[in-house]
Amino acid sequence: MIIFPAVDIQDGKAVRLRQGRADDSTIFSPDPVAAARHWQEQGARWLHVVDLDGAFDGLPRSRDIVRAICSALDIPVQLGGGIRSEQIAEAYLDAGVERLIIGTLALEQPEAFAALCRRFPGRIGVSLDAEGGRLKTKGWVADAGLSVDDVLPRLLGDGAAFIIYTDIERDGMQTGVNLPALTHLAEASTVPVIAAGGVATLADVQALYPLSRTARLQGAISGRALYEGTLDLKQANDWIDAQS
Repeated sequence: MIIFPAVDIQDGKAVRLRQGRADDSTIFSPDPVAAARHWQEQGARWLHVVDLDGAFDGLPRSRDIVRAICSALDIPVQLGGGIRSEQIAEAYLDAGVERLIIGTLALEQPEAFAALCRRFPGRIGVSLDAEGGRLKTKGWVADAGLSVDDVLPRLLGDGAAFIIYTDIERDGMQTGVNLPALTHLAEASTVPVIAAGGVATLADVQALYPLSRTARLQGAISGRALYEGTLDLKQANDWIDAQS
């Protein structure tokens, strides 16, 4: 099981939002590259990066910062936010990103998403972001009118290499994970699943861990909890390592 520290980029800074609201952010570092280095030094095995400006605007706003992060690290980076064309995807992969996370494109343009998966096999994942069981797009501001069960078979058939599930109502709120929803998805999926939203303490990691043994859970993303210290990355990794 992998803990993915999150570096979310907004206006050139590392921030965290509450429930995905662009107007409710906390700046944790003026330098996203320094934040990324910090998590590698603390023992991160992967880094999760989101271009928040790209997610809201639909354009890659932080490409230079992402390139600098990839150049500064020895660990792999996964990236989401505003990746809505093959050209943008290719540019980020060329910048050193290991794998990409697609949201809006996957739900609203199925043929384009399938083509992306064919062109970059094994490197394209999907972000399923749900509020009250309904999926959101365009930086969580538009209702897709769909549920996870509605889209999962098609996304798997299209070639999605992994799935990130975010419970929007818990994101940045440190209220614990939505274990029933994650259990359902991890058991239904044929590709790795990553939990996001509400991963606040070691107890949350411990609650999720059995799904990494009995289902397809690959890990969990955590942001605010790591920055504010309610979850200690080294302690979490040590606990995970002790289980094997």
